[in-house]
Amino acid sequence: MTGPLDGVTVVALEQAIAAPLCTRHLADLGARVIKVENPGVGDASRHYDGVVRGLAAHFVWLNHGKESAELDLREEADRAVFARLLDRADVLVSNLAPGALGRHGLAPDDLARRHPRLVVVDISGYGTGGPLDHKRAYDLLIQSEGGSCAITGTPGAPVKPGVPVADIGTALYAYSAVLAALYDREHTGRGTVVRVAMLDVLAEMMGFALNTVVHGGELVPVGLGSPTVAPYGAYPTRDGQTVVLGVTNDREWRRLTEDLLGRPDLAADPRYARNSDRVGRRGELDAIVGEWCARHDLDDVRARADEAGIGNARLNDVHDLAAHPQLSARGRWREVGSPVGPLPALVPPALGTGWTLPDARVPALGEHTDAIRAEFAAAEPP
Repeated sequence: MTGPLDGVTVVALEQAIAAPLCTRHLADLGARVIKVENPGVGDASRHYDGVVRGLAAHFVWLNHGKESAELDLREEADRAVFARLLDRADVLVSNLAPGALGRHGLAPDDLARRHPRLVVVDISGYGTGGPLDHKRAYDLLIQSEGGSCAITGTPGAPVKPGVPVADIGTALYAYSAVLAALYDREHTGRGTVVRVAMLDVLAEMMGFALNTVVHGGELVPVGLGSPTVAPYGAYPTRDGQTVVLGVTNDREWRRLTEDLLGRPDLAADPRYARNSDRVGRRGELDAIVGEWCARHDLDDVRARADEAGIGNARLNDVHDLAAHPQLSARGRWREVGSPVGPLPALVPPALGTGWTLPDARVPALGEHTDAIRAEFAAAEPP
């Protein structure tokens, strides 16, 4: 089998993370993704750094498996090429600045009328309408507006999560919407316009926190832990490592205390009987668990926790992840091509049995421009 999206053509007017990650996953499933970039400049993420043998880490992550065509949509000839490209495309994904599509004569609703089978995905920061719809949006800005920084870190010291969760969450919602829209088109014969706002995505991701405060509760950030369950956190071990472990229900609490800590008295103590009780006494419990972990080496803690049925992990850094034995043992790495030679890349997280993962390459800026011009400049729609 080929990938399930073999035969699907995706046009990408994209930059940074949200749209590029969406379209890279479509390419992973076999879609042809044509990335249209500004001549001479391209996607801004090409220039974030040069850590990957002269290429930018973000760009390599987000753009393998695509074709790059430099088209200036202010120029009549390039607009004609782009129009013919859309005539034969199945999907257009864009996350340009507010109003940019309209300024190019590509407003989503107009595109839907001109190309009734086209799936148009318009990614923005704040959506259409409302007092903020004109504003540019980046991950940190959306996370700040959306409250996620306020529940990360510690009281008085909010922290942006190191992973760009607003961008990634938006990419995955856009990706799933494309798949749903293509499936719907099989039944209706029509495309659609999907608008995805990053703030809406982050608000959805903040669901438990929103429910808590809407119904009168409070959320206090607790660093490497959770404000809603306890004990649950990171504890130094005797050998200078850090173990992360904890419990998410009352049964696990009893196993932690009786089978791991050897403290049945804690399991029987009514002050800790329910999770809400334990959250209120988080400091006491962290001290108890921390004192026990400090008397044991990491491997010993993890082996005992596994035996007791308690979830646990080692606190790793990114170097540890790159060399993680679980990834290597399961064949989670592959090579992709690039202008600087083969590069390591992760296999996509979700692949069906029998699907063929297409060969992929990180494109140089404009690498496919001449071929795209030749294919679409004079070609008539089929």
